[in-house]
This record gives sequence, structure tokens and C-alpha cells, in this order.
Amino acid sequence: MNINEAKGIGLTSEAVRRKLGEELRTLGIKNNEVIDLVSSMPRHLFIDSALTNRAYENVSLPIGFRQTISQPYIVAKMTELIHEMTSMKNVLEIGTGSGYQTSILSMLFDKVTTIERIKSLHDKSKERLSKLGFKNISYKLGDGHLGHKNNAPYDAIIVTAAASSIPSLLVEQLSVTGRIVLPLKMNDGQRLVKLKNTKSGLVKKIIEEVVFVPMLDGIESDE
Repeated sequence: MNINEAKGIGLTSEAVRRKLGEELRTLGIKNNEVIDLVSSMPRHLFIDSALTNRAYENVSLPIGFRQTISQPYIVAKMTELIHEMTSMKNVLEIGTGSGYQTSILSMLFDKVTTIERIKSLHDKSKERLSKLGFKNISYKLGDGHLGHKNNAPYDAIIVTAAASSIPSLLVEQLSVTGRIVLPLKMNDGQRLVKLKNTKSGLVKKIIEEVVFVPMLDGIESDE
């Protein structure tokens, strides 16, 4: 799928896309490719129809199972932080959720592996993204702390739930120049953090305050 196909999926008006794009720029997003993707992706297809009228507001929205779809700004920010033109082949996403962030990653990376611990969300997002025509995504039901070493090493790993500490198994699955973006719990709340793998070890950069659902262990089935 390309950007023009994505724009046509939901028939999102040009005015709505332009307004969201302008808001992302005002909030500090600089990567034009990321802005174009986030403002063009039909976000209303990833949420309950009762919330369609709020789909293009810059807010998080509930998707059931005590989970949310992140606000467009956060999706754009996290995507911008892992975007490196020379290293966009293989990405791991922890927390598929609605599949909205997954769809953005699918447009940027050659291969996407996405892990969801809640079976109902895993099934729904897999069905949704497959119907929308995304073909370069591998879907895994599992514990995100463990990653998925079969598809490693990853150029980038994005975690969409707040971890208590940096999951060591995810670090091990990074490429030699890979990067991780994740919300991390700290004494006074949560911070969005970027970790960059280098010859000298991980370089850590704190980006900004955020609020995410907690990163939990195990699998939550329907039984």
C-alpha cells in the first residue's frame, strides 16, 4: 500500500487532513513524511463507530479492554523518533492495540512484526489491517517483554505501553545501530525515552512527559 491508497481508504477530507497536519507541525513534529502519513491515515477505521466524530481530534480514545488508541501527536512523535532513512527495513512493535500505529509503521518499514497480549485485540487488528490491504505485517499473540527473536535483529523497536524498566530482551534483539522508543515509568510519572544502540553501548535520551497504559506480563485470552 502507498500513501495515495491510504488517503483513499476512508475518504478523509483534504481539509481534515490539512488541519491535523498543521496541528502536528505546531506541536513540533518536523518530519514531513511522518506528518503526511499520520494526517492521511483514516483513523476513524481504527475506533468504534460511536467515536467517529472525534477520530481526527488530537486525543487518545478508548478501544475497549482498558486500552486506548494514542493521540495522533504521540503516534507521530514516536514514529519520528525511530525514523532513520538509512535503516528502515525491520521494525518490532510492542502493543498492536487497534492497529493504527502499526499501519503507519507498515508504510515506512519493509517488514513489521507486531505483538499484542490481549487476544481479542490481536484478532481484531489482524483482521482489520488485512482487510485494508497491509501485507508486510507479521502478527504475534504474546508477552511484549519477550519480543520476538525469530525476526530479529530489528532496526527499530517501538513500545506503546509504559514499562517499569527497559526490557533487556528487547535490547538484545536490536541491530548494532538500532533504536528503541518507549514510555518509561519514573518516580514522578512517565517519560518518553529513546535508546540508541552504539559501539559504546546504549545512549539514552529523555524526550517528554507522557501517559500510557502499563506494560503487563503474559497473555490475556478470552477464556
